[in-house]
Amino acid sequence: MTFDELMDFLKNRMRMSHIYQPLLIRSLVESGGMATIRQLAQCFVAQDESQIKYYERRIREMPVKVLKRHGVIEQQKELVSLNTGPLSFEQKTEIIMVCNQRMLEYMRKRGIAIWDYRLMETDPVPDSLRYQVLRDSGGRCCLCGATLYDRPLDVDHIIPRSRGGKNDIANLQVLCSKCNRSKRNLDATDFRGYGKFNADPACEFCSAEFRERAVERNESVFAVMDSHPVTAGHMLVVPFKHRPDYFSMTAMEKKQADELIMYLRNKTLREDPTVAGFNIGANCGRVAGQSVMHAHIHLIPRREGDTPNPKGGVRGAVPDKMAY
Repeated sequence: MTFDELMDFLKNRMRMSHIYQPLLIRSLVESGGMATIRQLAQCFVAQDESQIKYYERRIREMPVKVLKRHGVIEQQKELVSLNTGPLSFEQKTEIIMVCNQRMLEYMRKRGIAIWDYRLMETDPVPDSLRYQVLRDSGGRCCLCGATLYDRPLDVDHIIPRSRGGKNDIANLQVLCSKCNRSKRNLDATDFRGYGKFNADPACEFCSAEFRERAVERNESVFAVMDSHPVTAGHMLVVPFKHRPDYFSMTAMEKKQADELIMYLRNKTLREDPTVAGFNIGANCGRVAGQSVMHAHIHLIPRREGDTPNPKGGVRGAVPDKMAY
C-alpha cells in the first residue's frame, strides 16, 4: 500500500465503531512502522482516559496516603515527591532494584490478576453491542451506579461465558470494574434495574457534568464545592446513588460520608488557618429547605466575625428561633 492509498483509506474508506483502527496505525507510525502486540497494547493503555482516571484515583486513595503516613513522600496538590532529597546514581539504581524485587516477589505469590481484571473476559463483546448496552444503562454500573468518571465500566455477561452465557444483549449488563471484579464468574445475578435509586435522569446531582466537579470521593460518596456558598470553602457531600434525602442513605453511605467529612475538615484546617469552626447539616424535604431532591450534606467552614452573633448555629434554619 502506498502513502496515498493509506491516506485515502484513513480519510474516506475506514469505517469506525471505535478509535482502535486509527490508534493502531498511529502507534505503528510512531514506532517506526513496526511494533509487537505488547508494544501496541501499551500504546492503547496510554490513550485510555478511563484507565488513567482509574489509576489516578487508585494512586490517591492508597499508595500516596500510606507513603505520606510513613514519611516516604510529600504531596503538594498534584505533585508527589520523595522525601529523601537528592540521590546519587548508585542510590537510584539500588532503590529501583529493590522495588523491582519486592514487586516480583508479590506477583509470584498473587499472579498477573493483581493488575488486570479485564483478563477475566475471554470472549470480547462486539463494539456495536457494547455501545448499545452502555447506552441503555445510561453509562452507569447497574449495581452501584458508578459512571466512567468514577471507574472503568465493563459490559458483563450475566450468565458467565464459562457457564454457557452468550454474547446476546439479553445476557449483558454494565458493571464497573470493582463490581465486575467482585462478581467474577461465580454469580449469575441480573442487576439491570437493581435498586430504584441508582440514578434519576432528571436529577442535577446524578448528571455526569455534576460529578465531574468532584474534588474528593470514596466508594459511595463524593464532594463538590457548593454553587452558592455560604462561606468560602462551603462543600457538599453527595452519595453516588440517587437517594432522595439523608434518611434514605444506607448505613455504609452515611459511614463513608462521615469519613469524607472528617477528611475534608482536616484538609480545610491545614490549608486555611482562618477557619475556626464548622456547620454540618442536611435539608430533608422542601419544607426543610431542600431544593435538590438528591441527598447532600453541607460542610460549611466558619471564621471569626463571619456573622455578628453566631450563637444558635443551625437553629437559624428557623430564623426567629436562633437566639435562645
